[in-house]
Amino acid sequence: MRAPDGRVVVTGEALIDLVLARDGSLDGHPGGGPYNVARTIGRLEQPVAYLGRVSSDGFGRRLLDELEGDGVSLESVVATDAPTTLALAELDAAGAARYQFYESGTSAPGLTLEAASAAFPGHVDTFYVGTLGLVFEPLATTLEALVGRVGDETLIALDPNCRPTMIDDAAAFRGRLSRLLARTDVLKASEEDLAWIDPDAEPVAAARTLLAGEDSVALVTLGGEGALVVTAEETLAVPAPKVDVVDTIGAGDAFMGAFLARWRARGLGRSDLRRLDELEEAAAFACRAAAITCSRAGADPPRLAEL
Repeated sequence: MRAPDGRVVVTGEALIDLVLARDGSLDGHPGGGPYNVARTIGRLEQPVAYLGRVSSDGFGRRLLDELEGDGVSLESVVATDAPTTLALAELDAAGAARYQFYESGTSAPGLTLEAASAAFPGHVDTFYVGTLGLVFEPLATTLEALVGRVGDETLIALDPNCRPTMIDDAAAFRGRLSRLLARTDVLKASEEDLAWIDPDAEPVAAARTLLAGEDSVALVTLGGEGALVVTAEETLAVPAPKVDVVDTIGAGDAFMGAFLARWRARGLGRSDLRRLDELEEAAAFACRAAAITCSRAGADPPRLAEL
């Protein structure tokens, strides 16, 4: 199969995760859902650009160094002197993280439509948006406008990664999500996301309700149990490899990045989302990538050779 001509563009927040381990130690890791997705795609050797604001401070330089080292294009990075956005992640006994965010006046939220439009690449075959990029302003308004501008041939991927403690106006967030879903082709959501978005529905029904396009697909992540591929008509269960979990930071992002990288590497695009065999294979590949990420500290997605 021939790979698409364009590239993947990933937009949303880049930040530093300050991880408070169970033994009380504190360690810093580059992070942010979209940032992790971009690094995953780069490590899996597909062309990808990160679109977002990155600080000129020491943390920002580290964020850029990691992107560049993973093969992510920096041509769409918007520079700022605002300090780097921070997240404090506290691990529980199972290695799952509970987050607090320090975003006021920092780098990630301030991406304007003017700056993003100037930095947007010319030929994009996949456009990813999500996580706190749907909450922080003016970033969230910018992302919604960009999705409305891309061409019909571009595959739109979205991960809401809902953080209820960061959502001041749940109705407004759900409204924005609904508008974005009208153009979304691949939705990735965890069971927890779906339980918050639609508390009265079980995961498959909730996911299916969110699918607006005739050929759109939901990827429902189930942690150690793997994932579900949900279309308007079908549900496919994809198991995850068993690993010793260090923490789950970045696992969902590795899943999404790996799915998109695999889809592109197979020469597939928006018009191929009816192909259940390819959906199942790409989701299985993504589960392997997420499992490897869980087996090591922080958001450290695998490289292609590891898969």
